[in-house]
Amino acid sequence: MSREIALKRVYQAPEPDDGARVLVDRLWPRGKRRESLQLADWYRDASPSPTLRRQFHEGEISPTVFAVRYRGELRDHPEALTPLMRHARGGRLTLLSAVRDLDESYLPILREALLKALDAEDALDREPSSPPCYGHLDPEPPANG
Repeated sequence: MSREIALKRVYQAPEPDDGARVLVDRLWPRGKRRESLQLADWYRDASPSPTLRRQFHEGEISPTVFAVRYRGELRDHPEALTPLMRHARGGRLTLLSAVRDLDESYLPILREALLKALDAEDALDREPSSPPCYGHLDPEPPANG
């Protein structure tokens, strides 16, 4: 199933086709009032950990190392994606952040992880929950003795 997960800066004006708008930064964006963002939710748990965020912003790790570690955080805590998956199942989801460059931020990684988690969950729904019982179709009764 095709899902639409958009990425936007909090400083861009809300649009009617944004769907559920969810802020996914750990910190509240400077100078923004909650009402102006028209948020469905503020969800911090899917953003990079404070330690990982600090290491990246202070230049202690490269963007590549950051991406690998952030993917690891999401893999190790799949429950962090659950609230966002619920929003995505309801229609278009717009992930909001105060980052300057969306494409070079953690947001594309988060979107990728969300889409993979949704696909994996959908694949589980397509498989039968248990094997069907065909015992009633057996033409011969079991032999006694």
